Amino acid sequence: MDIHQILTQYWGHTAFRPMQEEIIQSVLEGNDSLALLPTGGGKSICFQVPAMAKEGICLVVSPLIALMNDQVQHLKSKGINAVAIVSGMHKREIDVLLDNCIYGKVKFLYVSPERLSNELFRARLQKMQINLIAVDEAHCISQWGYDFRPPYLKIAEVRELQPDVPVIALTATATPEVVVDIQEKLAFKAPNVFQKSFERKNLAYVVMEREDKLKQLVNILSKVEGSAVVYVRSRRKTKEVADYLNQINISASHYHAGLESKERNEKQALWIKGKFRVMVATNAFGMGIDKSNVRVVVHLDIPDAIESYFQEAGRAGRDGHKAYAVLIYHKSDQLDLEQRVAMAFPEIATIEKVYQALANHYQIAIGAGLDESYEFDIADFCQRTQLKPYTVYSSLKLLELDEYLLLSDAIHSPSRIKFLMSHNDLYAIQVSNKSIDGFIKLLLRSYSGLFDAFVKINEHELAQRSNSTPPQVRELLEVLDRHEVLSYIPASNQPKITYTRERANVQNLQISRRSYYDRKEGVVKRINAVIDYTTATHKCRSQQLLAYFGEKDALRCGICDVCLERNKLDLSSLEFEQVSDQIKALLQQEPMALTAIVSAIKDSRDDKIIKVIQWLVDNGKLQHTDDNKMSWKK
Repeated sequence: MDIHQILTQYWGHTAFRPMQEEIIQSVLEGNDSLALLPTGGGKSICFQVPAMAKEGICLVVSPLIALMNDQVQHLKSKGINAVAIVSGMHKREIDVLLDNCIYGKVKFLYVSPERLSNELFRARLQKMQINLIAVDEAHCISQWGYDFRPPYLKIAEVRELQPDVPVIALTATATPEVVVDIQEKLAFKAPNVFQKSFERKNLAYVVMEREDKLKQLVNILSKVEGSAVVYVRSRRKTKEVADYLNQINISASHYHAGLESKERNEKQALWIKGKFRVMVATNAFGMGIDKSNVRVVVHLDIPDAIESYFQEAGRAGRDGHKAYAVLIYHKSDQLDLEQRVAMAFPEIATIEKVYQALANHYQIAIGAGLDESYEFDIADFCQRTQLKPYTVYSSLKLLELDEYLLLSDAIHSPSRIKFLMSHNDLYAIQVSNKSIDGFIKLLLRSYSGLFDAFVKINEHELAQRSNSTPPQVRELLEVLDRHEVLSYIPASNQPKITYTRERANVQNLQISRRSYYDRKEGVVKRINAVIDYTTATHKCRSQQLLAYFGEKDALRCGICDVCLERNKLDLSSLEFEQVSDQIKALLQQEPMALTAIVSAIKDSRDDKIIKVIQWLVDNGKLQHTDDNKMSWKK
């Protein structure tokens, strides 16, 4: 089928967005391709359409369970057969699903990067007719990226199992260093990058330093009409801010990863429909959200990286109309960020202690546990071990980097069952066990496909249909599971720990320099870049962000807070930057008197130099010293 027919039939669009068609044609020609498209740029179309145009199945590597599940449901809603293997799934369930990928008509198989190390998965993968490998959030493969995931490095090994299959890598944010690294790590046969400018001409970036952040938030929401997203760092704060807004008649709700999947989906759907105006959320909100008319995104806390800020801010104004991305900060926020770095990197002895405590908690012997998943209640674990939650979380994340284990986010996993017997064997069981015959018939009437794959069930609905209670239904299912009539996987809302290596003796635990010291250095570097963006008031906000991503020659946006102030000077962008850069270079060496500064600046009139100096003073970049000189404020 032609790619335009596919686009119309399944996605309802009559034309591709800019650059999508070129990327798709590159993939169909068998080329390895890297697509850098900004948030909302339609990245998924770039691999889903060519995969639909080719025979076989598309392997999609993605780091987020919630995002995988969303995309699978989205494809299924279009009549496209898609499945996902996520941590915490039962081995039998994975086995059946992989068989269906080999012998069935599955079109998209979503997996986490950790799955690529599994020998069973690799063996089955070689039997599949793979037509394309799609790597979502591809910046995760680079140790220079802001969200490095070592298991992504296994993709190159998987490519060796399918040497003729092209790869498409996709990301919304990547520095020039990361762009090169992605292609090298994925073993591209030749460099091939498709990159749209990250510039958002309709988006005004604003940074404000305020004592009372909530007061300023209300002020912004009163002046900017329409839908809004407010990002905060903690789950507790999402509810507090949403409650405060509701009290003053600004309709709001809150969202974070700790809420049950059903509740998150309901909140998301209501916000998209405009049933309430403001979503107050952690960074768990936004992936895959398709709402074009967001007029303002406000950050009440300084983000950890320019990359994440750019993605989150970019959720405003996707319809092309004027929108705002506002960051409100207080000087104490910078200190908080620095403290978070220290907390995120516990001492290596502490990490070893957490690893040992985890093995004791689940009673896992040395050499055991590989590919086993365990529900993880961090509050209960911390209470039993007397360890602090953030210390435990940070230690687990560092252990994850060295592929000792995987910590999945809390996500609702519904109950599933699959019959393990043939029709004939099951009939024999029913005949000889009249007490369960009725219940088995109820299962067969209620759900189809129970002999072929794991099927989601609802114990409450089964209880209503059988005039019993949910606990009685669960008990019957457990009995059938013990007798291997069926396999029953109960529902869960807990995060899961999955051991990706056999449990090691703590004395043999190796936290690599790459995972610990180099990563810490990278985190500090990214935090410093965020602080520089927050405090810089002499260069266009859009230019600062674009320069970070390698677009050095971008024009001044004219609508950010810095540009609006500078417009009052009656100076061109080039003149202002030439003068301000010279002043900064001079005063970073030593303080100077006003007359000395004016004399030292080249190629500009004195009155213009004085205007720039006054602007820098007014915006807190220059300060007077005790001996009546000026210095550059750090």
